[in-house]
Amino acid sequence: MSLLLAGSLAAACAVADGAESGKPGVLTIGMTASDIPNLDTSLSADQGYEGTRFVGMQLYDGLTRYDLAQDDHVPDAVPSLATSWEQDPDGLSWTFHLRQGVSFTDGTPFDADAVVFNLDRYLNKESPQYYPEAGAQASLSLTGVRSYAKVDDRTVRLFTKGAWSHLPGDLTTVFMASPTAVRTWGNTGFAAHPVGTGPFVFRSVKRGQELVLDANRDYWRGAPGIDRLVLRPMPDELSRVAALRAGEVNWIEAPSPDNVPPLRDAGYQIMTNGYDHVWPWLFDTTHGPLSDARVRRALNYAIDREQMATDLLGGTAEPATQLSARAGIAYDPANDVFGHDPAKARQLLAEAGFPNGFSMTVSYPTGGSGNMQPGPMNEELRSDLAKVGVRVELKPIEWAAMLTSYVSGSFPDGADAVNISLTFIQEVSWSTSFASGSPLNLTHYSNPEVDRLLDASLRETDLARRSAIYARIVALIDRDAPWLVVVNDRNPRALAANVHGFVEPQSWFVDLTTVSVS
Repeated sequence: MSLLLAGSLAAACAVADGAESGKPGVLTIGMTASDIPNLDTSLSADQGYEGTRFVGMQLYDGLTRYDLAQDDHVPDAVPSLATSWEQDPDGLSWTFHLRQGVSFTDGTPFDADAVVFNLDRYLNKESPQYYPEAGAQASLSLTGVRSYAKVDDRTVRLFTKGAWSHLPGDLTTVFMASPTAVRTWGNTGFAAHPVGTGPFVFRSVKRGQELVLDANRDYWRGAPGIDRLVLRPMPDELSRVAALRAGEVNWIEAPSPDNVPPLRDAGYQIMTNGYDHVWPWLFDTTHGPLSDARVRRALNYAIDREQMATDLLGGTAEPATQLSARAGIAYDPANDVFGHDPAKARQLLAEAGFPNGFSMTVSYPTGGSGNMQPGPMNEELRSDLAKVGVRVELKPIEWAAMLTSYVSGSFPDGADAVNISLTFIQEVSWSTSFASGSPLNLTHYSNPEVDRLLDASLRETDLARRSAIYARIVALIDRDAPWLVVVNDRNPRALAANVHGFVEPQSWFVDLTTVSVS
């Protein structure tokens, strides 16, 4: 172990050569990502929501944003580049009123023309600025948008494909780029010269090593409390911890449960909070044993979530006894149906015609955003399932490759199931994950009653009533069990003692404008 740790420390120090992480005012973050996220708006999600969190939301703003300055409830969508909005009486369009006096960091004014330019870039195949790669990545957030138009310089209207109650929340990740910069550098060149309205400004990048962003001192919400943000991809957890202890970074994502107590004892701040996160296996329900709901329910009863959450994960996660996380708006305690019951699992397997079990393959990522400790966790699941006769072959895959397969609607390596960290923080995810025929409904799950309720959620404008609809959807989906729901992450991160002012929200995302470094 000492040789491994020494090697990890040497690697961390090599990456950090020439860094400024020890200086006051510089926040240096060790990410779980395998590379620097793409710097172009929606494409920052090429490293999952970690890329959106640390790149997309730092360089750019959307019309709306999440209120991440509190930690006691699920963040709401609040005004950002739009100061207010309303759904029009026909229910088929939304009007957004834009913030005045905001400019992109290259001096280009933010106005309705800039909004239309960016939406054209994402959606309009006839537009000269259309960028299919960015549009494909933004498609989740924009799937409900049919068309859009400038009303006047400070107003835009978005027309939806039907009633679309949660559009403001969906738009939190639809980022606005400077039209001037896009025209100057072109779609493929813009990522090397990114310009937004966000709290930070691009300074430099070394692929695979570090991204440096400077504070936007003219940021419309107020200048950040730090002078510089440095992001380092460190997919190996030992390297992240070694770099933190060596002072080469002062913030790391996802320390392992074994490292949390010694880091806390050494004076590092350990931050956790529940958020809308689920760590599942998604089953291919189209053929073989997994086409039978009894088999899928059996696997959900066969695993010991409590032991995983407490013994393996040391309290950095909670057992997922239903599809919705406890920190999700769809959570209803009445839907807690899954527990550890191997006898029931064997009974269901026998009823389905598999008294001696069966064999299956599972593709899983080796790291990445929200994926926690995927190797040990999947090994524990394999052990649990072997006890009821289900023989699992695990197939590891790099995170970016996993995301590529997922967004294309395919199971990597033709596996029978895929393990991928997911969320319903943007409500559109309910439809994209479970509506019949959705391209991101990887399991090919189909239930007419779920489809009916999803349609009802799009027409319901009251969030509390919409949440109750999602809870009913959860009950139906858990009965059919197209997913193996395992645990809900508590989003652990470790911060040095000289990092101040950070609020750990109930969210995948963070507000870095409140942070200072002494």
